[in-house]
Amino acid sequence: MPLTDRETLVMNEIRSWEKSLLNYEANDFQLLYEKYLERSFSLLPEKVQSQFFSVIDGWLFHLHSIIQGSQLQMDAKERILTSGRIFNKEVEKIADLRQLNIDQLQYIAEQQIARHRVYSFVQGGLSGTGGTLLLGADIPAMAVINLRVVQLIAMTYGFEVNTPFEMMTSLKVFHVATLPPRIQKEGWASLVTELEEQDERYFYEGNEEITDITWMEQPAQQLFKAIVIMLFRKRTIQGIPLVSMAIGAGTNYQLTRKVTDFAHKYYQLRYLLHKEE
Repeated sequence: MPLTDRETLVMNEIRSWEKSLLNYEANDFQLLYEKYLERSFSLLPEKVQSQFFSVIDGWLFHLHSIIQGSQLQMDAKERILTSGRIFNKEVEKIADLRQLNIDQLQYIAEQQIARHRVYSFVQGGLSGTGGTLLLGADIPAMAVINLRVVQLIAMTYGFEVNTPFEMMTSLKVFHVATLPPRIQKEGWASLVTELEEQDERYFYEGNEEITDITWMEQPAQQLFKAIVIMLFRKRTIQGIPLVSMAIGAGTNYQLTRKVTDFAHKYYQLRYLLHKEE
């Protein structure tokens, strides 16, 4: 089915964004930082490195399954379907949402995106108070928030995340979305290639490894943020550590904004390619 004028415009916007991503060139500082991080991690034995990333992959798999099967996520799924029925009363399951046009789906997706950006902002502000428990829970909480919103964006565009293919795809979207732009472009190209080869399949037939040494930059940034928060937490204004709270809230908000922008572009592209077919 040919795309409408509006859908063609959205597709052109995605392709323009894709072009700017693929043409991104890292500066010398970014390359030096990447080299230093890889060199530091390479000091560990290869077996330890392999076990480390295997543990992280397993943790992400389990976290994804827990989120996907939680009552909170089921309720969010029902809200998405209810929103879809406002535009089309025949919407009964997630796949039926593809009957809606791109503007209707974008409206529903942006509701989920805005809500989770607020969650990240609040979570960052709480961790910015410098409390040991809140600061320690920051990375797991951010993983939950961002994995959850990727799942919800996928469902909004009609892709249920309870099949092996869609589960692995959403995990890889989350992984690539958290990478720095100089590495993200390779991940995007890989996702698009796998999409063209395997779309609408039940089982995933690609590489099932998710994290690697290139992903370590994001956790390192989160740890650096924690150190900065600890340094500024005693600088209070009327007893409130506003500086450290602002650092935490701003950093977490920007991360979720980055993840949601990437995931939204990916699932919009899938929706449009599916409609063209």
